[in-house]
Amino acid sequence: MVRGRRAGSVTRHLVMFVKLPRIGRVKSRLAADIGLVPAWCFCRTVIRSLLQGLAAPRRWCCWLALERWGERGGYCGLASRGWTRLEQGRGDLGQRMGRVLRILPPGPVVIIGSDVPDLVPAHIEKAFTALHRCDAVFGPAVDGGFWLVGLQSKARRLPLFEQVRWSTRYALSDTLANLPRQTVAALDLLEDIDYGSAYQRWLQRCRHRGVRSCAAGVSV
Repeated sequence: MVRGRRAGSVTRHLVMFVKLPRIGRVKSRLAADIGLVPAWCFCRTVIRSLLQGLAAPRRWCCWLALERWGERGGYCGLASRGWTRLEQGRGDLGQRMGRVLRILPPGPVVIIGSDVPDLVPAHIEKAFTALHRCDAVFGPAVDGGFWLVGLQSKARRLPLFEQVRWSTRYALSDTLANLPRQTVAALDLLEDIDYGSAYQRWLQRCRHRGVRSCAAGVSV
């Protein structure tokens, strides 16, 4: 059993699922559109930005769920101060998220990915607030999936991810079908960056905001 920290009267757990950023092994769909090196650069810098921006030990306990342990290259230079590392385990995405939900200490859990650069701490706070009144909360993605899923402690052992068609436009609807009697809240619609078109839209948002570089090494 892993240990958690307490925030106020209840332990709130934020988990970020991460695949170690190595050229040719991350963001394959994005790499097919913009190239291996730009896709790797985007992945690495957005992960770093999220690790730094979302670390808030007094507000929630931060867990970094890594895909694999003990590989050569360590943690690829990721600075994860304030985050406790744990292993995702084997299986598809749903099986790995289910495992993490089972092993964490009691309390509400929010799980996020690492490819949504528009994600900010306010989104996480809204998710935990929603779990005061609902069994589950989702951050819907433009492509039909979801960039965040959160569950109350009592709902963490539900068969939430059975028969989900991952990496399709049905991922969110399939997951919601596993919650026929539970109360569910929804957050803002955001876009995870899986393809070149989404990448270009993100760059346009950066330019619109007057941001010269949204992530170190990514030219805007």
